[in-house]
This record gives sequence, structure tokens and C-alpha cells, in this order.
Amino acid sequence: MEHLIITVARGFGSGGKSIANQVAEDLGINCYENQILTLASQISGIDENILVETNEKIRGKSYVHSLLHNLPRTLMPRVEGEFQSDKNIFQIQKQIIEKLAATESCIIVGKCADWILRDRPNVISIYIEAPRAYCRQKIMDRMNVNEAVADKSITQTDKYRAEYYKHYTGGNYWTNPVNYDLTLNSARVGFDNCVKTIETYIQIKYPGFEMKPAKEK
Repeated sequence: MEHLIITVARGFGSGGKSIANQVAEDLGINCYENQILTLASQISGIDENILVETNEKIRGKSYVHSLLHNLPRTLMPRVEGEFQSDKNIFQIQKQIIEKLAATESCIIVGKCADWILRDRPNVISIYIEAPRAYCRQKIMDRMNVNEAVADKSITQTDKYRAEYYKHYTGGNYWTNPVNYDLTLNSARVGFDNCVKTIETYIQIKYPGFEMKPAKEK
């Protein structure tokens, strides 16, 4: 196998992004999340801050159009047609994800990557979640907020992610375990063991994939 793609979907506060970063470091490959927004900005000409606002959220045509209408012309999109809806943003991100999958081994966090790449033979899809109490404490510590704010952030973020996934996959459910090779509870399994489980599964499913030698990790 020439290269391997790992997609990681994660509940807010579950530590999924950190786990993905550690696996990428261990494997010696890139981990993409916000970098995809940067690439989309460079391709489309849209201010990256605008893309961050719509990242994994459904806001509707009028919202994005009103934002873009007020941008300086130097920031207007350089793609064919008018950049009027979140669907255009999604399509640019989809093209970037497909290009990455075709050219290098990497980990892609979020952005419906598991669905976009579902028909490729060299993809492992992971979903990482944890109970609310665990996620709440992680968000409180990371964002220095109280319990109520942490709970609200978790509820809103996961709601956005679920709606985003359902919208762009034609009605599929983000948390459906059938979408993934592995579903891990980071609170029960633990950070290090989540990393170890993913790396062990890689060797089980794709024994020909060359891991970095242990001394280089």
C-alpha cells in the first residue's frame, strides 16, 4: 500500500484532536484540521476567518452571502460563480481532502472526511467520544470556563457537527458506529491506550504499512 489515510471524528471535549495529533506524530505523517481551512482560503480567495465561522456549521445561503457581499473585492472568491452558500465552502474542502488522500499518508480530523473518502480502500475511520462529565472537565480546564459554559459549548458544538454531517452526507448520522472502523471512549480507554489501539489496528488492517521505527518516535 502506497499510503494510508486516517479520518477522525470526535465529540467536543473528548480529546479526539489530541489523539489524532499524537498518532500522526508517531507515524511521521501530517494531521490536517484547520490547515484545510487555510488551503480553502488560499484556493477560493475567501478570508480564512470567514471559513472558520462556517467550519462544520450550517448557517444558510443568506448568512454567507451577506458576509461576502461586504468584503473588499480583493477578498472575493476567485472561483467560478458567486460564493453564496456553505455548500461552496464544503465543495472546496472536499476537493482538498480528496487531493490529500490521493497524494500522501495523513490524518484528517472532522469535515465529513470519513464519508467523503468512504469508497477508498486505504482509509481507516475513527470516532472518539466520551461521557459528558469527562468532556465538561476537559473544556473547563482548556477554556478556563465554568461548568455551565462548558456544557453549553459541548451541546452547541456537537449539535453543529451533527447537523453539518447530516446535511452534507444526505441524512446520515455522525455518531453512527457503522460509519467507522473503530469507536473509542477516551474516558474509559485513556489517551495513551486510544493512541495504541489505533496504531495496533493499523497494523492489523494494513500490515504492509510501514510505521516509524520506535527509536524515532
